[in-house]
Amino acid sequence: MIEPLVAERIEAELDRIEAEEGVRILYACESGSRAWGFASTDSDYDVRFVYLRPTAWYLTIDHRRDSLERPITDDLDLAGWDLPKALGLFRKSNPPLGEWLGSPIVYREVGSAAQRLRDLMPAYHSPVGSFHHYLSMATGNYRDYLRGELVKLTKYLYVLRPTLACLWIERGLGPVPTEFGRLTERLIDDPALTAAIDDLLAVKRAGGEMDTAPRVAVISDWLDAQIERLGQVRPPAPPRTDTAALDALWHEVLVETWGPWP
Repeated sequence: MIEPLVAERIEAELDRIEAEEGVRILYACESGSRAWGFASTDSDYDVRFVYLRPTAWYLTIDHRRDSLERPITDDLDLAGWDLPKALGLFRKSNPPLGEWLGSPIVYREVGSAAQRLRDLMPAYHSPVGSFHHYLSMATGNYRDYLRGELVKLTKYLYVLRPTLACLWIERGLGPVPTEFGRLTERLIDDPALTAAIDDLLAVKRAGGEMDTAPRVAVISDWLDAQIERLGQVRPPAPPRTDTAALDALWHEVLVETWGPWP
């Protein structure tokens, strides 16, 4: 849960962006560790959003900026994508955008755009693209954080989550859910491994980001075996990538948001 005062602060910042940029924020959510379910007490608030500019802004042959960011202030990090950029990434089954749409912490949802994208996710989900994204993340984090005899314990979570995402895709379960808990409940049935992960979550949520300790054998052994095996997996080819449904969504949401073009 987000504390009411923090939520109010985030709402005020979203209002400020709309006023300063002349945009409408269609969807805003929490991403990263707070959305995954293993934030520590001092984790940042990673607010991600999708916005839309007035119709006339798009009627130009010039390339224009399609993202917005605000400097990180204290613990608040805000960044977003213009709807056409988000739709282009959605067509490619962009995993971070999928995680935004599945976030359990939604700050703002205006109009039909976000739900229409959720409804379209099964049709545009690319197992191969998502699989390679998560496998690269798992192997990179494993290499960077978990190869020594002493490790930062909570870094295990940043290898476990993408590894479990790969297993989810391998089993043909569709788009990967955002919450870490849904992944572990569906994919892990070893009581010793589950207990070790629960211990890690308790350390992380208590703020133990920098705790260093010997490797946890049950987790390390499982990750070693899974990452090696997953490197040999070949997921199915991606589905159709036509733009008709996404073009229609963009045009209809423009009218829904700003009214008919004169």
